[in-house]
Amino acid sequence: MWNAVPVPEQAPCNRSGMADLPGVRLWYSDTGGDGPTVVLSHAHSGSADFWGYQQPVLTKAGYRVITYSRRGHGKSERGNETDFGFADVDLHNLVVTFLGVDKFHLVGVAAGGGIAIDYALSHPERLISLTIASSLIAVIDPEYVKLLSNLHRKDLTRNIPNYYIELSASYRAGNPAGTTEWIELEKLAVPGNIQHSGMISQRHTNKITWKAVESIKVPTLLMTGDADSYVPPSLLRLQASHMKHAEVLIISEAGHAPNWEQPEAFNAALLQFLRKKLNV
Repeated sequence: MWNAVPVPEQAPCNRSGMADLPGVRLWYSDTGGDGPTVVLSHAHSGSADFWGYQQPVLTKAGYRVITYSRRGHGKSERGNETDFGFADVDLHNLVVTFLGVDKFHLVGVAAGGGIAIDYALSHPERLISLTIASSLIAVIDPEYVKLLSNLHRKDLTRNIPNYYIELSASYRAGNPAGTTEWIELEKLAVPGNIQHSGMISQRHTNKITWKAVESIKVPTLLMTGDADSYVPPSLLRLQASHMKHAEVLIISEAGHAPNWEQPEAFNAALLQFLRKKLNV
């Protein structure tokens, strides 16, 4: 049995549309308001639309919520085809320069988490807190890269549909309608076959090593699903060993998309963590 949670009605946006940034136009939504700002950074297979379970809940809790789609995702443009630039720079240009936000909570899932780490290294003074869920966090130390190459055998998974890898078996069995909705959102988020063509890879501003990660002092929450084939609990514990100040949570019956598969557990953990930082 599965308690299927419908995507709630989205909170009204104060502003939304295409942001004219240096070298690219990115789609964004901003609920506005006077509360603390939360910026949501999506996965490699996603777009701003994948935060449907979080946007209204965070808004109701009193937060200003900003979602956006990175280059080549969702409604956002690809920009210069010869140089896609740096994702953390696009993030800064959108949130700080274009929208005028001074400090904010940053939440990143999967590849969005690696971008969040990069941003934390570039602009720690802008962050109230950092939440990283189901992310490989883009560390380039050779031993870690080797570990990931053994864990993620592309020669074995190349022809497996992405949803089959990212969504847990428990979720796919328990919520086939939610699985179908996720697949349809992915089709809108990325062009063609995500594993083979059309995807944009942006560079990181920083050299993300374990030493660099250990220098991050921003209050941090690390999460993953207990059935995440990309970031299993043992890998999360390895990451946490280099971020000793971080809080750690493993979400039951969730794969690589815990904010989608287990939104109630994800939201409860995120809100509890954010509320601790209200005095920051």
